[in-house]
Parts: sequence; C-alpha cells; structure tokens
Amino acid sequence: MWTELSATISSLAVAFFMFEKYLNFFPYTIRWYAERNFRKVVNFVNPYVEISFHEFTSERLKRSDAFFAIQNYLGTISTENARRLKADVVKDSQSVVLSMDANEEVTDVFNGAKFPQSESISLFPGSEEKRYYKLTFHKHYREIITKSYVQHVLKKGKEIAVKNRQRMLYTNNPSKDWHGWKSTKWGNIVFEHPSTFDTLAMDTAKKEEIKKDLIKFSKGKDYYAKIGKAWKRGYLLYGPPGTGKSSMIAAMANLLDYDVYDLELTTIKDNSELRKLLIETKGKSIIVIEDIDCSLDLTGQRKKRKEKDDDEADKEKDPISKMKREAEEESGSGSKVTLSGLLNVIDGIWSACGGERIIIFTTNYVDKLDPALIRRGRMDKHIVMSYCCFEAFKVLAKNYLDIESHELFGKIEELFVETKMSPADVADNLMPKSDEQDEETCLKRLVEALEASKEEARKKSEEEAMLKTKDGVVTEG
Repeated sequence: MWTELSATISSLAVAFFMFEKYLNFFPYTIRWYAERNFRKVVNFVNPYVEISFHEFTSERLKRSDAFFAIQNYLGTISTENARRLKADVVKDSQSVVLSMDANEEVTDVFNGAKFPQSESISLFPGSEEKRYYKLTFHKHYREIITKSYVQHVLKKGKEIAVKNRQRMLYTNNPSKDWHGWKSTKWGNIVFEHPSTFDTLAMDTAKKEEIKKDLIKFSKGKDYYAKIGKAWKRGYLLYGPPGTGKSSMIAAMANLLDYDVYDLELTTIKDNSELRKLLIETKGKSIIVIEDIDCSLDLTGQRKKRKEKDDDEADKEKDPISKMKREAEEESGSGSKVTLSGLLNVIDGIWSACGGERIIIFTTNYVDKLDPALIRRGRMDKHIVMSYCCFEAFKVLAKNYLDIESHELFGKIEELFVETKMSPADVADNLMPKSDEQDEETCLKRLVEALEASKEEARKKSEEEAMLKTKDGVVTEG
C-alpha cells in the first residue's frame, strides 16, 4: 500500500511540474479553473499545514514585528539543528555568534513533543523581494501550534531582542539600492559614540534642564495619549560651528538608550520616499537632520533660482550647460523633497506612524530656516549651542587634563569674558600633543590662543569702524 502511495505522490509531483510549465499557454479563465481544482486534489492528499510570516505588512509599508521576533528566536536553536550557519563577532568579545543562514531549515521541540524531520517545523526566508518565514507542520498539531507554539516563539523572540539589543546608527540608502538581494532602506552600524552629558562642555544648569526634559519625554507614553498627540518631540540645536551639536545628539542617545537615524535629505527623490523612510524607523530612536539649512532649499526658492539659472544660461547660449540641464531633467536626478512634505513627516498625519521618537534639526544659521519649520509644536525645544564659557571650560579641563583648579584659571576666566572661542577650539588647545606636555603647558597654550583671538577680534572691530567712517564721509560728501 505504501509503495503504491509513494508512486502516486511521485506521479502527482511530475504532473504538477508539467502543469506549472505549460499552464501559461492557456487563457486566464482556464488556468484559474484548472489551478483551483488541482490545488484541491493536492490538499486532499497533503496532510501538512503552512503558516507564512512575511517581512512586510500593510502593502510593504511597514516591517512585521513577528518576522523579527522569529528571526531572533531561530538564532538560539539554529546552532544545534541548522546545517548552514552564518557567523558574526560581537564587539569587545572573542566569541563567535552563530545564526541560521538564508534558505535554511531547522527542527524545533515544544512542550516535550519532538517533531521529526518529516514533520519538522520548517522556517526559512525566501528572496529579499518577498522575505518570509514558513512554519510547516502536520495537521495533527494544528491546535498546539496555533494556540501555544506561535505565541511562545513571538514571546521568546521579543525577550531575546531586548536582552541582546545593541544601539545602532542608521543612514538612509539611495532609493536605487532599496531593491535586490538583502538590500534595505537603512544601512546601519553599532552606535559607539562615547559622549555623555557629563563630558559635554556646557553650563551645568542647562545640561540638567535638558536631561530632565528628555527623561520626562521617555516616560510620557500615557500622557501623550491622554492629550491626543503623537509620542514624539522635536529639538532644534543651533549655534556656531564647533559648539558641540553632534556631541549633544550622541549624549541624548546614550542617556535614553535610543538608536540614531541620520537622515540625508539630498539622497531622497521625493516626499513619497521620505514617508517610506520614516515608516521604516523604529521606536526608541532619534531622527537627525544635521545642517538642515544646507541639506535642501526648503523655503520655496528652489524653483525661482532654477528659472533664474535657466534664463542666464539661455542668455549666454551655452550649449554644454543646456545639455547637462536637459539630461538632469530627463533622468529625474536631484531631490524633489518639499517643505510641505517635510512638515507632514515631522508634524502631520504621518508623524504618528510609530512612537517614542525624537526629531532633531541642527543648523549653524537659524535665521535661514523657514519659521514654519521650527515653530513650537514641531521643534518643541530650541537649544542654543553657544561659544565656550568658563563653566564649560572647567568641564573640558576635567575631561582632558583631569584637573579641577589651577593658578591660570583666573586668567582664563577673564579672557572668556573678553573673547569668544568654540568648545572644539578650546578642547584642541587643552589636548596634550605628546607625553612631555603637562597640564600647565596645555593651559598656557589655551591662554595664548585666547589672547590671539582677542587681538584678532579687536583688529577686526577697528577695521569695521574705519569702513563705517569712510562710508559716512562718502555719503556726506
């Protein structure tokens, strides 16, 4: 009987292959009818049930939490059962971490019941375009699988994710790289920036104010739901170059244990791509757009400037410039992200797709930004990253020289009142350049740099005054 059954199944397999091969030659109605009835025959003799867990949900807009929970769960059992494994080395560790490779199959044991290979729980990802895990089991185990096992896998997978979580630094890939084998919208590496609020060169009271604001936000899930707002908060960091804006972002991430998404607007083609990138971000994250005044022209002047450039090119009758411009228009290169598109992402309907996210803009020239972009409610807290003060200098002296007082501190305090210097420049002067340089050498170098900066500022002020005087004489004459 078993021999006859095996022969029957083999014949059905051959028939199915031939059926699939030549089916496309028939009209769609006939193909649909034949396929439906053929599936019925196969399902009648096939005792196995399949459940698929796809990577994407909601028309490929959002990644499935279940998919990643299963992925984490399989990492713990694949070392014993899988035949093909992939290896990775954990930071600051000599041990190798093994996980299941793509298109691999494993067998699991649940509640004392071991599923043999012929009735194994087979979970394996398909191609990158349609990645999924497939759970295959005998129909005899339907109840235990659907009521207990799936929940067990998802619960364990989430616990493993929390236990093994590493904070990541993400950057968005160009849209042309979003498709293909193992391509994603975001590339990532482990976030290892050492900056903390203790090492930030800033007034102590100001740092404490920012820390309290961040902690209050991280605990505000119920409060934000109560007031009917998306669980997000915007921070605008602005000030001269070298004042610690990037260090502030890293300190925020380290304080809250959040991932960081570095969003590069110039690689995004349009508003639709911007929304897709936002949906791909996870909770407990900081989304950063650095130097937003330089990223794109978001004030509506791009079109006017382009028309002006076109007019100038036509006047000059430069055929090379004209050809380049036409090629650019045909290829669709260049970002078409608009101000309204960005506003919708950070404060519109799409901003509610996910929770516990901080959005940070940085700029050296806050006056260049459109007021609609940085108003309260979008950028909830504006933080001025100013030049170094004596309080910030003491933090840097402690960090770089491990000293809290020195006879030169008084002189340095006077110079900070009279001149301006960024924390980055102060830190560079305080850093020993060789083993022979001690704290006194570094402090004297800082004093010299401050005095030189003071003298340069004095000369510049005198030159400006002379120019104003000359302009006044010319005007009066």
